[in-house]
Amino acid sequence: MGRRPQPHIKERLLDACADHALAHGLPDRLEPLATATGTSARMLIYHFGTRDALLRAVLGRARQRQLDTFGDLLRVRPDEPYTTTLYRAWTSITGPDGQPYLRMFGQLRESTEQQLWPNFRRTATTDWLGPLEDGLRSIGRPDLATLVLAVIRGLLMDLDATGDTTRTDQAFRVFLGAVEHLSSG
Repeated sequence: MGRRPQPHIKERLLDACADHALAHGLPDRLEPLATATGTSARMLIYHFGTRDALLRAVLGRARQRQLDTFGDLLRVRPDEPYTTTLYRAWTSITGPDGQPYLRMFGQLRESTEQQLWPNFRRTATTDWLGPLEDGLRSIGRPDLATLVLAVIRGLLMDLDATGDTTRTDQAFRVFLGAVEHLSSG
């Protein structure tokens, strides 16, 4: 007679695997995740079925953390202009809090990793449109959500390629000035 599923153990393992993957990237093998969780690769397979299923679950957990964290940063605050909110979110996304997510999800652009989450690029784009539209509605310009998202994604690619934080931060500040101008007139 087999053991009954133990969801609390699976959740604890998933959280530990997500922590490890955010700190070190998605591993090629299960051993680093087994070490990080204090269990064996065999037990990870027992709880998740396959290596790919585990990695998909890890990506899903990390993505949910990212959506929760940065979604909160994009929420309208009655005491500040929305462009200030956007700049604070940009600073967090490109700073130490955001780097693990940028590293991990940047891997999904590679063809091998993309097989784990085939529609990730589309999902990673459309997930942010709603929160941006809601925020930009506060300045009367929800129609700018696609433009704002495109600028953020483009500057993130630039930052990844060049590492030039000063230049990309300045470019985002200039862009936000243009958004303020568009919303006022």
